[in-house]
Amino acid sequence: MASTADIRNGVVLNMDGQLWTVIDFQHVKPGKGGAFVRTKVKNVMSGKVVDRTFNAGAKIETETVDRSEFQYLYADGENYVFMDVGNYDQITLTAAQVGDAANFMLENQNVTIALHNEAPLYVELPASVTLEITYTEPGLQGDRSTGGTKPATVETGYQIQVPLFLETGTKVKVDTRDGSYLGRVN
Repeated sequence: MASTADIRNGVVLNMDGQLWTVIDFQHVKPGKGGAFVRTKVKNVMSGKVVDRTFNAGAKIETETVDRSEFQYLYADGENYVFMDVGNYDQITLTAAQVGDAANFMLENQNVTIALHNEAPLYVELPASVTLEITYTEPGLQGDRSTGGTKPATVETGYQIQVPLFLETGTKVKVDTRDGSYLGRVN
């Protein structure tokens, strides 16, 4: 058992028999009354996000989650196949386990997979990835970098919003948390 002082981003809690990972937390000490910890937690299996509040010093149950490096090999229908870079074992994850990470994964890319009792839970990507734009409408004369945005499809098939001056074939840096455009890559 741990206390609320051990709550950090990425910690996995066991609440009501389900695993929840902490996305965001804030220790609050109001002027009157007891201190508490306000958290935003995400269900590991369903992806549902809820807000939970814990009294300061309350006992919470944490789970140990191992994170291992895997290489994404290929998509097999609704499933995704990964290889452990340490021992070359292959594992298959469902689309639900991969989640939104599928929008940013390229074949042979290294990812981190969280494992609980040898069972894969979810895929963690780096904060940003470099992807090539495979299709976007051509820019018009007079388009400015500070102007608007237009939709662009990247090589994974995911659609992002990019500045008007970008063209097909440009490599861009994309934020994996929200799918936003971060900049061009030379």
